[in-house]
Amino acid sequence: MKLSVKALALSSGIFWGLCVLLFTLLAVYTGYLKEVAVFFEGIYPYYSVSLVGAFAGLVWGFVDGFIVGLIFGWLYNRFAPSGV
Repeated sequence: MKLSVKALALSSGIFWGLCVLLFTLLAVYTGYLKEVAVFFEGIYPYYSVSLVGAFAGLVWGFVDGFIVGLIFGWLYNRFAPSGV
């Protein structure tokens, strides 16, 4: 069975973008997951643990998740046995 690479890439991008947004908002308003949010500052350009940074993280998280989902889906389809 083959995966839809486009669907996997889009769903991964949306999921990871929303996760980064949620982690940042939790860090800003409650202090919870602050270490995780600070870690993202070293990975994503223009990201910061702030309200504006949360939306930058949403965009970068989507791009990051999309690329990872795209590569994973392509690799899965490349190595999965056909006809199963």
